Amino acid sequence: MPKDEISIPPILKIERGVTANIGEYLKDAGFTQVVILFGNGLTDMFGKTVFESFDKAGVKVLHHQEMDTVDFNDITELAFELPNKTQAVIGMGGGKVIDAAKYIGYVLRIPFISVPTSSSSDGFSSSSASLIVDGHRKSLPAKMAYGILVDTDVIKSAPVRFLYSGVGDMVAKIQSTYDWQHEEDLGYDEVNDFAFMVAKKAVNSFVRTPFESIEEDLFLKELLDSLAMSGVANEIAGSSAPTSGSEHLISHALDSFLERPQLHGVQVGIATYIMCKICDHRWKRVDTIFTKTGFWDYCATLDLKAEDYAKAIDMAPSVKPHRHTYLHEEKYREMAKALLTTDNKLKDILKA
Repeated sequence: MPKDEISIPPILKIERGVTANIGEYLKDAGFTQVVILFGNGLTDMFGKTVFESFDKAGVKVLHHQEMDTVDFNDITELAFELPNKTQAVIGMGGGKVIDAAKYIGYVLRIPFISVPTSSSSDGFSSSSASLIVDGHRKSLPAKMAYGILVDTDVIKSAPVRFLYSGVGDMVAKIQSTYDWQHEEDLGYDEVNDFAFMVAKKAVNSFVRTPFESIEEDLFLKELLDSLAMSGVANEIAGSSAPTSGSEHLISHALDSFLERPQLHGVQVGIATYIMCKICDHRWKRVDTIFTKTGFWDYCATLDLKAEDYAKAIDMAPSVKPHRHTYLHEEKYREMAKALLTTDNKLKDILKA
Protein backbone atom coordinates (compact mmCIF):
# COMPACT_ATOMS: atom_id res chain seq x y z
CA MET A 1 0.00 0.00 0.00
CA PRO A 2 1.23 3.54 -0.75
CA LYS A 3 2.35 5.44 2.33
CA ASP A 4 0.45 8.42 3.73
CA GLU A 5 3.81 9.96 4.57
CA ILE A 6 7.08 9.42 2.77
CA SER A 7 10.68 10.04 3.81
CA ILE A 8 12.96 11.95 1.45
CA PRO A 9 16.66 12.29 2.38
CA PRO A 10 17.22 15.91 3.48
CA ILE A 11 20.95 15.46 2.89
CA LEU A 12 22.03 14.37 -0.59
CA LYS A 13 25.61 14.87 -1.76
CA ILE A 14 26.93 12.96 -4.76
CA GLU A 15 30.16 14.57 -5.89
CA ARG A 16 33.94 14.55 -5.56
CA GLY A 17 35.50 15.12 -2.14
CA VAL A 18 32.48 14.20 -0.03
CA THR A 19 34.49 12.01 2.38
CA ALA A 20 36.59 14.91 3.65
CA ASN A 21 33.45 16.94 4.41
CA ILE A 22 31.22 14.38 6.14
CA GLY A 23 31.62 16.09 9.50
CA GLU A 24 30.54 19.45 8.07
CA TYR A 25 27.41 17.93 6.49
CA LEU A 26 26.44 16.26 9.77
CA LYS A 27 27.08 19.39 11.84
CA ASP A 28 24.96 21.48 9.45
CA ALA A 29 22.13 18.97 9.93
CA GLY A 30 22.40 19.25 13.72
CA PHE A 31 24.15 15.94 14.43
CA THR A 32 27.03 16.31 16.90
CA GLN A 33 27.08 12.85 18.52
CA VAL A 34 27.17 9.91 16.15
CA VAL A 35 28.04 6.25 15.71
CA ILE A 36 29.81 5.12 12.56
CA LEU A 37 30.07 1.57 11.24
CA PHE A 38 32.67 0.77 8.59
CA GLY A 39 32.76 -2.10 6.16
CA ASN A 40 35.47 -4.69 6.60
CA GLY A 41 38.92 -3.10 6.09
CA LEU A 42 37.57 0.38 5.43
CA THR A 43 38.72 1.98 8.69
CA ASP A 44 42.30 1.83 7.41
CA MET A 45 41.27 3.15 4.00
CA PHE A 46 38.97 6.03 4.99
CA GLY A 47 39.01 6.33 8.79
CA LYS A 48 41.71 9.00 9.04
CA THR A 49 39.94 11.30 6.57
CA VAL A 50 36.52 10.75 8.14
CA PHE A 51 37.66 11.25 11.75
CA GLU A 52 39.59 14.40 10.83
CA SER A 53 36.42 15.80 9.23
CA PHE A 54 34.49 15.01 12.43
CA ASP A 55 37.11 16.71 14.62
CA LYS A 56 37.16 19.78 12.39
CA ALA A 57 33.36 20.10 12.56
CA GLY A 58 33.08 19.35 16.28
CA VAL A 59 31.19 16.08 15.76
CA LYS A 60 31.84 13.50 18.49
CA VAL A 61 32.09 9.84 17.59
CA LEU A 62 30.50 7.90 20.44
CA HIS A 63 31.35 4.51 18.95
CA HIS A 64 32.94 3.14 15.80
CA GLN A 65 33.71 -0.34 14.57
CA GLU A 66 33.95 -2.48 11.48
CA MET A 67 30.99 -4.69 10.69
CA ASP A 68 31.03 -7.68 8.38
CA THR A 69 27.79 -9.41 9.32
CA VAL A 70 24.13 -9.08 8.44
CA ASP A 71 22.99 -11.57 11.07
CA PHE A 72 19.81 -10.23 12.67
CA ASN A 73 20.87 -11.19 16.20
CA ASP A 74 24.31 -9.56 15.90
CA ILE A 75 22.81 -6.34 14.59
CA THR A 76 20.04 -6.02 17.15
CA GLU A 77 22.47 -6.82 19.96
CA LEU A 78 24.77 -4.02 18.80
CA ALA A 79 21.84 -1.62 18.44
CA PHE A 80 20.91 -1.86 22.10
CA GLU A 81 24.54 -1.55 23.22
CA LEU A 82 25.00 1.86 21.57
CA PRO A 83 25.13 5.00 23.74
CA ASN A 84 21.75 6.59 24.49
CA LYS A 85 23.05 9.96 23.30
CA THR A 86 23.52 8.70 19.74
CA GLN A 87 21.85 11.16 17.37
CA ALA A 88 22.56 9.31 14.11
CA VAL A 89 24.09 6.06 12.89
CA ILE A 90 26.36 6.13 9.84
CA GLY A 91 27.05 3.15 7.59
CA MET A 92 30.13 3.51 5.37
CA GLY A 93 30.93 0.71 2.96
CA GLY A 94 29.09 -1.87 0.89
CA GLY A 95 25.72 -3.52 1.20
CA LYS A 96 26.36 -5.40 4.45
CA VAL A 97 27.32 -2.48 6.64
CA ILE A 98 24.72 -0.19 5.10
CA ASP A 99 21.99 -2.78 5.74
CA ALA A 100 23.23 -3.14 9.32
CA ALA A 101 23.30 0.61 9.94
CA LYS A 102 19.91 1.25 8.39
CA TYR A 103 18.32 -1.51 10.48
CA ILE A 104 19.91 -0.13 13.64
CA GLY A 105 18.47 3.28 12.73
CA TYR A 106 15.07 1.66 12.31
CA VAL A 107 15.22 -0.20 15.63
CA LEU A 108 16.45 2.80 17.62
CA ARG A 109 14.30 5.30 15.72
CA ILE A 110 17.24 7.55 14.94
CA PRO A 111 18.43 8.93 11.58
CA PHE A 112 20.57 6.73 9.37
CA ILE A 113 23.29 8.22 7.16
CA SER A 114 24.25 6.18 4.10
CA VAL A 115 27.84 6.48 2.84
CA PRO A 116 28.31 3.86 0.10
CA THR A 117 31.80 3.11 -1.18
CA SER A 118 30.62 1.31 -4.31
CA SER A 119 27.80 1.65 -6.81
CA SER A 120 26.80 -2.01 -6.91
CA SER A 121 23.03 -1.54 -6.31
CA ASP A 122 20.32 0.84 -5.12
CA GLY A 123 20.49 -0.62 -1.60
CA PHE A 124 22.18 2.50 -0.24
CA SER A 125 18.97 4.45 -0.82
CA SER A 126 16.30 1.85 -0.04
CA SER A 127 14.22 1.51 3.12
CA SER A 128 14.64 -2.25 3.45
CA ALA A 129 17.50 -4.34 4.82
CA SER A 130 18.59 -7.77 3.63
CA LEU A 131 19.48 -9.65 6.82
CA ILE A 132 20.10 -13.25 7.87
CA VAL A 133 17.26 -14.42 10.11
CA ASP A 134 17.43 -17.99 11.44
CA GLY A 135 19.93 -18.89 8.75
CA HIS A 136 17.88 -17.49 5.87
CA ARG A 137 18.23 -14.17 4.08
CA LYS A 138 15.14 -12.00 4.49
CA SER A 139 14.20 -8.48 3.44
CA LEU A 140 13.10 -6.53 6.51
CA PRO A 141 11.67 -3.02 6.85
CA ALA A 142 14.38 -0.57 7.81
CA LYS A 143 15.22 3.12 7.87
CA MET A 144 15.12 5.32 4.79
CA ALA A 145 18.37 7.25 4.75
CA TYR A 146 18.24 10.72 6.31
CA GLY A 147 21.38 11.47 4.39
CA ILE A 148 23.09 9.99 1.33
CA LEU A 149 26.73 10.97 0.98
CA VAL A 150 28.59 9.58 -2.01
CA ASP A 151 32.16 10.50 -2.94
CA THR A 152 32.61 9.80 -6.65
CA ASP A 153 36.38 9.56 -6.16
CA VAL A 154 35.78 6.72 -3.68
CA ILE A 155 33.39 5.03 -6.10
CA LYS A 156 36.12 5.15 -8.78
CA SER A 157 38.56 3.45 -6.44
CA ALA A 158 36.29 0.41 -5.99
CA PRO A 159 36.82 -2.64 -8.25
CA VAL A 160 35.16 -2.12 -11.62
CA ARG A 161 32.89 -5.14 -11.11
CA PHE A 162 30.87 -3.04 -8.65
CA LEU A 163 30.27 -0.48 -11.37
CA TYR A 164 29.00 -3.19 -13.70
CA SER A 165 26.72 -4.42 -10.93
CA GLY A 166 25.32 -0.93 -10.48
CA VAL A 167 24.69 -0.64 -14.22
CA GLY A 168 22.80 -3.95 -14.19
CA ASP A 169 20.70 -3.01 -11.18
CA MET A 170 19.83 0.39 -12.65
CA VAL A 171 18.89 -0.90 -16.10
CA ALA A 172 16.64 -3.45 -14.38
CA LYS A 173 14.10 -0.68 -13.78
CA ILE A 174 13.17 -0.93 -17.46
CA GLN A 175 11.71 -4.37 -16.78
CA SER A 176 10.53 -3.90 -13.19
CA THR A 177 8.21 -1.05 -14.13
CA TYR A 178 6.94 -3.11 -17.06
CA ASP A 179 6.17 -6.00 -14.70
CA TRP A 180 4.42 -3.66 -12.28
CA GLN A 181 2.18 -2.31 -15.04
CA HIS A 182 1.44 -5.91 -16.06
CA GLU A 183 0.31 -6.69 -12.53
CA GLU A 184 -2.07 -3.73 -12.51
CA ASP A 185 -3.44 -4.63 -15.95
CA LEU A 186 -4.34 -8.09 -14.64
CA GLY A 187 -5.79 -6.77 -11.39
CA TYR A 188 -3.08 -8.08 -9.06
CA ASP A 189 -1.77 -4.71 -7.89
CA GLU A 190 -2.37 -1.00 -8.19
CA VAL A 191 0.40 1.13 -9.63
CA ASN A 192 1.28 4.29 -7.76
CA ASP A 193 1.61 6.73 -10.65
CA PHE A 194 4.12 9.02 -8.94
CA ALA A 195 6.39 6.16 -7.83
CA PHE A 196 6.14 4.71 -11.34
CA MET A 197 7.13 8.06 -12.86
CA VAL A 198 10.12 8.47 -10.54
CA ALA A 199 11.42 4.96 -11.32
CA LYS A 200 10.97 5.50 -15.08
CA LYS A 201 12.62 8.92 -15.00
CA ALA A 202 15.54 7.50 -13.05
CA VAL A 203 16.35 4.77 -15.54
CA ASN A 204 15.65 6.90 -18.60
CA SER A 205 17.96 9.64 -17.36
CA PHE A 206 20.69 7.08 -16.82
CA VAL A 207 20.50 5.15 -20.09
CA ARG A 208 20.48 8.39 -22.11
CA THR A 209 23.62 9.77 -20.49
CA PRO A 210 26.38 10.39 -23.06
CA PHE A 211 29.73 8.93 -22.03
CA GLU A 212 33.00 7.55 -23.35
CA SER A 213 34.12 5.83 -20.15
CA ILE A 214 32.13 4.46 -17.21
CA GLU A 215 34.63 6.16 -14.89
CA GLU A 216 33.71 9.64 -16.10
CA ASP A 217 32.32 11.90 -13.38
CA LEU A 218 29.12 12.60 -15.33
CA PHE A 219 28.42 8.90 -15.87
CA LEU A 220 29.06 8.05 -12.21
CA LYS A 221 26.90 10.91 -10.97
CA GLU A 222 24.03 9.94 -13.27
CA LEU A 223 24.28 6.31 -12.16
CA LEU A 224 24.31 7.19 -8.47
CA ASP A 225 21.63 9.87 -8.79
CA SER A 226 19.40 7.37 -10.57
CA LEU A 227 20.04 4.63 -8.00
CA ALA A 228 19.14 7.12 -5.25
CA MET A 229 15.92 8.04 -7.08
CA SER A 230 15.04 4.35 -7.26
CA GLY A 231 15.11 4.10 -3.48
CA VAL A 232 12.77 7.09 -3.28
CA ALA A 233 10.39 5.42 -5.77
CA ASN A 234 10.14 2.41 -3.46
CA GLU A 235 9.53 4.67 -0.47
CA ILE A 236 6.67 6.38 -2.31
CA ALA A 237 5.13 3.07 -3.37
CA GLY A 238 5.52 1.47 0.03
CA SER A 239 7.07 -1.58 -1.65
CA SER A 240 9.91 -2.60 -3.95
CA ALA A 241 7.56 -3.12 -6.92
CA PRO A 242 8.79 -0.06 -8.91
CA THR A 243 12.36 -1.34 -8.97
CA SER A 244 12.13 -5.10 -8.53
CA GLY A 245 10.26 -7.35 -10.92
CA SER A 246 10.78 -10.68 -12.65
CA GLU A 247 14.46 -9.91 -13.22
CA HIS A 248 15.02 -9.66 -9.46
CA LEU A 249 13.16 -12.92 -8.84
CA ILE A 250 15.65 -14.72 -11.09
CA SER A 251 18.56 -13.22 -9.13
CA HIS A 252 17.00 -14.09 -5.75
CA ALA A 253 16.47 -17.65 -6.97
CA LEU A 254 20.12 -17.89 -8.08
CA ASP A 255 21.19 -16.66 -4.63
CA SER A 256 19.19 -19.44 -3.00
CA PHE A 257 21.01 -22.35 -4.63
CA LEU A 258 24.33 -21.20 -6.08
CA GLU A 259 27.32 -21.86 -3.85
CA ARG A 260 28.91 -18.61 -5.03
CA PRO A 261 26.37 -16.24 -6.59
CA GLN A 262 27.57 -13.34 -8.68
CA LEU A 263 27.05 -9.74 -7.64
CA HIS A 264 23.36 -8.91 -7.38
CA GLY A 265 23.39 -6.32 -10.16
CA VAL A 266 25.23 -8.64 -12.54
CA GLN A 267 22.62 -11.37 -12.14
CA VAL A 268 19.79 -8.84 -12.32
CA GLY A 269 21.23 -7.24 -15.45
CA ILE A 270 21.41 -10.52 -17.34
CA ALA A 271 17.89 -11.38 -16.20
CA THR A 272 16.68 -7.95 -17.36
CA TYR A 273 17.91 -8.62 -20.87
CA ILE A 274 16.21 -12.03 -20.85
CA MET A 275 12.88 -10.61 -19.73
CA CYS A 276 12.96 -7.54 -21.97
CA LYS A 277 13.76 -9.75 -24.95
CA ILE A 278 10.87 -12.17 -24.40
CA CYS A 279 8.49 -9.27 -23.66
CA ASP A 280 9.85 -7.39 -26.71
CA HIS A 281 10.23 -4.36 -24.48
CA ARG A 282 13.22 -2.02 -24.94
CA TRP A 283 15.67 -4.92 -25.18
CA LYS A 284 17.70 -3.10 -27.83
CA ARG A 285 18.24 -0.24 -25.38
CA VAL A 286 19.35 -2.75 -22.73
CA ASP A 287 21.72 -4.42 -25.18
CA THR A 288 23.19 -1.08 -26.25
CA ILE A 289 24.00 0.12 -22.74
CA PHE A 290 25.40 -3.27 -21.73
CA THR A 291 27.60 -3.34 -24.83
CA LYS A 292 28.84 0.24 -24.50
CA THR A 293 29.61 0.01 -20.78
CA GLY A 294 31.45 -3.30 -21.13
CA PHE A 295 28.88 -5.13 -19.00
CA TRP A 296 28.57 -7.96 -21.55
CA ASP A 297 32.35 -8.30 -21.82
CA TYR A 298 32.63 -8.59 -18.06
CA CYS A 299 29.87 -11.20 -17.89
CA ALA A 300 31.72 -13.27 -20.49
CA THR A 301 34.64 -13.64 -18.05
CA LEU A 302 32.44 -15.27 -15.41
CA ASP A 303 31.62 -18.94 -15.07
CA LEU A 304 27.90 -18.60 -15.81
CA LYS A 305 25.77 -21.58 -16.75
CA ALA A 306 22.55 -21.65 -18.76
CA GLU A 307 21.20 -24.50 -16.63
CA ASP A 308 21.47 -22.33 -13.50
CA TYR A 309 19.43 -19.57 -15.11
CA ALA A 310 16.89 -22.12 -16.35
CA LYS A 311 16.49 -23.45 -12.82
CA ALA A 312 16.16 -19.92 -11.45
CA ILE A 313 13.49 -19.05 -14.02
CA ASP A 314 11.42 -22.05 -12.91
CA MET A 315 11.87 -21.10 -9.25
CA ALA A 316 11.09 -17.40 -9.75
CA PRO A 317 7.34 -17.46 -8.98
CA SER A 318 7.93 -19.19 -5.65
CA VAL A 319 10.34 -16.48 -4.52
CA LYS A 320 7.46 -14.01 -4.21
CA PRO A 321 4.21 -15.94 -4.67
CA HIS A 322 2.12 -12.85 -3.84
CA ARG A 323 3.44 -11.04 -6.92
CA HIS A 324 2.31 -11.63 -10.51
CA THR A 325 5.19 -10.73 -12.82
CA TYR A 326 5.51 -12.08 -16.33
CA LEU A 327 7.45 -15.04 -14.92
CA HIS A 328 4.44 -16.05 -12.87
CA GLU A 329 2.94 -17.21 -16.17
CA GLU A 330 4.21 -20.49 -17.60
CA LYS A 331 4.39 -19.35 -21.21
CA TYR A 332 6.88 -16.61 -20.33
CA ARG A 333 8.98 -19.00 -18.26
CA GLU A 334 9.18 -21.35 -21.23
CA MET A 335 10.08 -18.50 -23.57
CA ALA A 336 12.78 -17.31 -21.16
CA LYS A 337 14.35 -20.75 -20.85
CA ALA A 338 14.32 -21.24 -24.63
CA LEU A 339 16.09 -17.90 -25.08
CA LEU A 340 19.03 -19.01 -22.95
CA THR A 341 20.35 -21.30 -25.68
CA THR A 342 19.11 -19.49 -28.80
CA ASP A 343 20.01 -15.84 -28.24
CA ASN A 344 23.48 -14.92 -29.49
CA LYS A 345 24.25 -12.52 -26.64
CA LEU A 346 23.30 -15.09 -24.02
CA LYS A 347 25.19 -17.88 -25.76
CA ASP A 348 28.34 -15.75 -25.45
CA ILE A 349 28.07 -15.48 -21.66
CA LEU A 350 26.15 -18.59 -20.55
CA LYS A 351 27.83 -21.95 -20.91
CA ALA A 352 25.61 -24.82 -22.00
